[in-house]
Amino acid sequence: MARFIMALDQGTTSSRCILFDRDAKIVSLAQKEFQQYYPKPGWVEHNPREIWSSQLSVATEAMAAVGASASDIAAIGITNQRETTILWDRTTGEPVYNAIVWQCRRTAPEIEKLRENGEEKEIRERTGLVPDAYFSATKIAWILDHVEGARAKAEAGDLAFGTVDTWLVWNLTKGKVHATDYTNASRTMLFNIHDRTWDEELLRIFRIPRAVLPKVVPSGHLYGTTDPFLLNGEIPIAGVAGDQQAALFGQCCFRPGEAKNTFGTGCFLLMHTGDKAIRSEHGLLTTIAAGTDDRPCYALEGSVFVAGAGIQWLRDEMRMIKTAAQSEEYADAVPDTAGVYLVPAFTGIGAPYWNPYARGMAVGITRGCRKEHFIRATLESIVYQSHDVIRAMEKDAGVPLKELRVDGGASANNFLMQFQADIVDATVWRPKCIETTALGAAYLAGLTTGFWRDESELIGKEQLGRRFVPVMENARRTELLKGWRRAVKASLAWAEDF
Repeated sequence: MARFIMALDQGTTSSRCILFDRDAKIVSLAQKEFQQYYPKPGWVEHNPREIWSSQLSVATEAMAAVGASASDIAAIGITNQRETTILWDRTTGEPVYNAIVWQCRRTAPEIEKLRENGEEKEIRERTGLVPDAYFSATKIAWILDHVEGARAKAEAGDLAFGTVDTWLVWNLTKGKVHATDYTNASRTMLFNIHDRTWDEELLRIFRIPRAVLPKVVPSGHLYGTTDPFLLNGEIPIAGVAGDQQAALFGQCCFRPGEAKNTFGTGCFLLMHTGDKAIRSEHGLLTTIAAGTDDRPCYALEGSVFVAGAGIQWLRDEMRMIKTAAQSEEYADAVPDTAGVYLVPAFTGIGAPYWNPYARGMAVGITRGCRKEHFIRATLESIVYQSHDVIRAMEKDAGVPLKELRVDGGASANNFLMQFQADIVDATVWRPKCIETTALGAAYLAGLTTGFWRDESELIGKEQLGRRFVPVMENARRTELLKGWRRAVKASLAWAEDF
């Protein structure tokens, strides 16, 4: 009998593979970082071949670490960085251009033209999304318009488009399967989330040939099997979900009103809204939630572009810390930021502001500002951004948030989690296993193949790691948030054409 579920967790900065046992516990984990490319200011790219090779190598490594063979793996679940766009030749399997990453802002001018042409309302009605360069549609169009011969090949049906999940499934099956799931499709700005089909009007608006698009199926679904030569045997691929919807599923947020915040490269808050697609009036997105059947389920989402990426920036570019974990030590070394606020709008600012031209801003600096204050301000900025999204989410959903589930690498930072509880004024619930993005992909694959019985069995496996309760006085919270709002205004002002 198969002992494990394999989760392939393809993120923005690294590829990981985690093997889970029947108790949903991690038995093996392998991770490999890959290179980030910044051809121009605001542009972000990945090499699709590096994504694939790094993902395959960690899968092999995770299996070898526990002596697992293909027969030990009941199924593979895939979760991925969303919106990142890849186009490749259907015959050779070779990408025609680098992957354009979700963070990339190169197509912001095209979004402005769409707004000027009055297309915004139509796009929001059909997709639940705020028109933004963040999503895949304008990235696809950019590749078709800037790579010689790409548009002609696409119209002839010779090119395939995919978000990263589709690229991985294609390679795992040696080109036999070209498919994606509802959650990833809902992030392309080409998918009608109400009809759950590729939308002909959106394809016309963005000038995307239908021939490049993958088949769309539920998140929990038998996509195909791996080519036997890759992992020495055929393994079912039975679950796919974009990283944030996978984390919502991994946190067992199956019911309306349940919410989570994932602290990864970015920070993503999702609230399950059941079978109702709630249109946001406060700058949030309406998106499809992961499920194991064809019934529709939806979520409200707010995206913070820079969370863990801000900590990486402190480490790699500013060289203020040697490891990400050190940020907690430095933040605890001072009682406050000495009045410093950092707005990490390095690639624009996301929900609920949606301004692609805003840029990073540090304000309130005095002669007494030290490295510790700057590091603490960076961590606090993650929480302030999350606060703004949560307040907008409460208004749209019509219910106050009493408890917030958290996961992702940065959720291990106790300072960050306590500050989150204090500023949001709600209990923060951190599970023992913070790898809930990978766990969600595993759950989807496991439920599809019968490795686990049903959702109630998964809820029974949840384990509390730590609960953070708000202790900050209201007056202090109000004061800090007032300063944050002033800092955001400064960042948005930078985007104005004086």
